[in-house]
Amino acid sequence: MSIDLIANLAYILAAALFIFGLKMLGSPATAKRGNLLSSTAMLIAVVSGLISADVVSYEIIVGGMLVGGVVGALAARLVAMTSMPEMVALFNGSGGASSLLVGWATLYLGTSDTTTFTAATIVLAILIGGLTFTGSLIAYGKLSERINSAAVVFPMQRFLNAAILLGIVTCAVMFCLEPSATSPYLYALLGLALVLGVMAVIPIGGADMPVVISLLNSYSGIAACAAGFAVGNNILIVAGALVGASGIILTNIMCKAMNRSLTNVLFSGFGAVKSAKAVEGEVKPVSVEDAYYILEAASNVCFVPGYGMAVAQAQHVVKELGKILEANGCEVSYAIHPVAGRMPGHMNVLLAEADVPYEQLVEMDDINPRIENVDVAIVIGANDVVNPSAREDSDSPIYGMPIINVDQARTVFVLKRSMASGFSGVDNPLFFGENTRMLFGDAKESISGVIGEFG
Repeated sequence: MSIDLIANLAYILAAALFIFGLKMLGSPATAKRGNLLSSTAMLIAVVSGLISADVVSYEIIVGGMLVGGVVGALAARLVAMTSMPEMVALFNGSGGASSLLVGWATLYLGTSDTTTFTAATIVLAILIGGLTFTGSLIAYGKLSERINSAAVVFPMQRFLNAAILLGIVTCAVMFCLEPSATSPYLYALLGLALVLGVMAVIPIGGADMPVVISLLNSYSGIAACAAGFAVGNNILIVAGALVGASGIILTNIMCKAMNRSLTNVLFSGFGAVKSAKAVEGEVKPVSVEDAYYILEAASNVCFVPGYGMAVAQAQHVVKELGKILEANGCEVSYAIHPVAGRMPGHMNVLLAEADVPYEQLVEMDDINPRIENVDVAIVIGANDVVNPSAREDSDSPIYGMPIINVDQARTVFVLKRSMASGFSGVDNPLFFGENTRMLFGDAKESISGVIGEFG
């Protein structure tokens, strides 16, 4: 068999593994296997693509695999769970940059004629790849709080964006008419794409970052698909299309979880920002000892994790407390809001790391109808996803967003370091509720203290 035939058969195998792996990623119970399957498919696709095109030697391929494996292993071990959203943003940016470079390199393949179709795919790869790259860097900065996480707006912003888009369309058309590696329109397009990525993400507030992450993930897939058409690689087209489609689906799910349209998420920063009503009331702190007495008598406890759990690395002690409560005859569950944390599935990843049983993870729509029967709801570092203002205050920036109605539980413990507002900057009246008790301090230390009281 020829090398090309072997490569094409490997592409078919990789495509099938991609599809099965993506399907497995839809369930926490099979996500690890799905990730392994998809990684194997990518390895097969990359090696087959390089061999079939006779691009590099076997030694360089093996060397690249070893270097990539070391980098991946170090990242998996050294990157804290709190930094996972930022790392995902960098992954998206790297994918966008790769597609940009692949599309650009197509012009240097030595062919004398570049067809209009190929030129158009190069334009898409550079445009979407560049936008994804710089947009992901801004998302990284907001998530890591290296730059202001609030929406950045300024006068004439819409007109500037419109001018950038007009310039992109003009440069794209002129390049496609006379495609060349030295075309000034190509470099102008590249520069405008990089600027557009920045301008597209800066007006989006930090609370919307989970949606932005999934959208940029979709963009990176679309850019890869365009690059696949540019170089004529079928598996790159398939893989890019799968990533692009799944990213769009996830983005739609995230928008529904916030009861907002994608247009609202992307462009709401341009409008007037609502001001929520000032929240006033008396906070009722609770000690570790008192929290123990209440939990010891509870028959139904629901944990509601948020980004604060990731910051405190408290998922393991949460799991330990859950096991103690179960041994005490208590029913334990974990309520997961779709946009809790700072990336899609953030809380699922944390709890899976602690080996929390999958059957105890309950989605927002399933926990809310029975929340009134919960004796104690323990909110660990969550804010916006349990904020009653989303239901009751029409002036609140998060009004209309579905939340976990923990305020309707019999007793609510809120574990926080301080009374600071969440990532969206909106105050939470839950903290002043009659049935709410604030357990101040590091969440890991507080829960460890409760565990110690159980003896």
